[in-house]
Amino acid sequence: MSETRTPQQPARARRRVLAPLALAQFICSFAGSNMNVMINDISEDLDTTVQGVQIAITVFLLVMAALMIPGGKLTDRYGRKRCLLVGLVIYGIGALLSAAAPGLGALILGNSILEGIGTALLIPPVYILTTLLFTDLTSRARAFGVIMALGGIGAAAGPLIGGLITSALSWRAAFVFQALVIIVIIVLSRHIEDPLPPDPTRPFDTTGAVLSAVGLILVVMGILAADNNVWLMIGLLALGALVLLWFFRSIQAKEQAGKEPLLSTGLFRNRTSNLGLVTQNAQWLLLMGSSFTVAAYLQVVRGYDAVQTGVIFTAATLGLLASSLAAERLAKRRPQRTLIMTGFIVTIAGIVVLIAMAGSAPNPWALAPGLLLIGLGLGVMLTPSVNVVQSSFPEEQQGEISGLSRSVSNLGSSLGTAVAGTILVIGLTTGAYAAAMITLALIGLVGLAAAILLPKKPPPSTASGPTPGPTTKLTP
Repeated sequence: MSETRTPQQPARARRRVLAPLALAQFICSFAGSNMNVMINDISEDLDTTVQGVQIAITVFLLVMAALMIPGGKLTDRYGRKRCLLVGLVIYGIGALLSAAAPGLGALILGNSILEGIGTALLIPPVYILTTLLFTDLTSRARAFGVIMALGGIGAAAGPLIGGLITSALSWRAAFVFQALVIIVIIVLSRHIEDPLPPDPTRPFDTTGAVLSAVGLILVVMGILAADNNVWLMIGLLALGALVLLWFFRSIQAKEQAGKEPLLSTGLFRNRTSNLGLVTQNAQWLLLMGSSFTVAAYLQVVRGYDAVQTGVIFTAATLGLLASSLAAERLAKRRPQRTLIMTGFIVTIAGIVVLIAMAGSAPNPWALAPGLLLIGLGLGVMLTPSVNVVQSSFPEEQQGEISGLSRSVSNLGSSLGTAVAGTILVIGLTTGAYAAAMITLALIGLVGLAAAILLPKKPPPSTASGPTPGPTTKLTP
């Protein structure tokens, strides 16, 4: 990578590049969580059922899961900035259509289809551009720290922001808010320069895209069916696994024939990246699973409304923001493996505190220390996990690994909600709440085990081109 790239630019110029990327992650995470507090308002206004609105949320997850890997691959052919802008425009149109939706069909078209397509197109470029523009470990850690902080805030504070907007104005105003943020991102994106030129002659594996999309759709449908029908869940997951196996065999055959597949099988032979993907999946599972469980407990068992619940969640939001923004300083002082391990330990400790305080303290603010620990733990490890994965591959594979990485994280988010929902459907009581949180803690232990297995001294980052100097290693 040339010496004149972003890391050599003044800090102000780098902030201008980072701002639209971080805001893009924020608005997509916000969209994934804020609708949960608007279900009743939307169903009444559109004269539909709560189940109908839940279908819209489900389809949004399915579209994202289906298109994230192809979306990452398209960046090589059409350019990262172009895909980012196209995704933003499609997302913005979807948000405006959702705001003006006269019925459930228009809401599904706007929110589920268009916003889902837009998200799948714009999110991979966020991570690819960050990896390519910030070439040394500390600057990349800081950049990913800001992006993951805003992503975590969007997910954790989405219910509060959405609840406030819905209470003060209407649920439609929440979609207008999304469209306004999209306009700001597009304006700010004029400062971004794509480090690599697009290659219009780059082949696109359509068969692989279809197989990966169908396989991921079936897996997500199986995950989301967990709280309704266990046998349907098993059937969909098994079918999805078979289709994904077919997809894997397909890309193997293309590689043997000298053709370029949707994903290189070499992505799955990198031990460090594979373990990093496991930690990413577990982290987003813990974030969305604990958010869903605590929110359901506060609203159903304690009787709090969306705004009150969101206020209590500010403890987690503040913890996540503080630790994510400290990512650059932490990366200078500690190996990324250590940070990921510490994050899981602190998060599991937070879950234990939540379980203990929920059963013994009637004051909902007693949950704040546990939520704060969860936020701190997740903020500590989200950034190094992304950095470990993205930095394990050279520039020409950033489109592939970014799409794969985001798909794995999205699956974690879906699985977190499904696992918690399946357990809570037994009965929203303190006992069911504790069972859900204990399950999440056990999953956290799986993530901790993957972090422990990460190499103590990973090889130097290959994502920045030539063999990097001492400042670009994954460990000090």
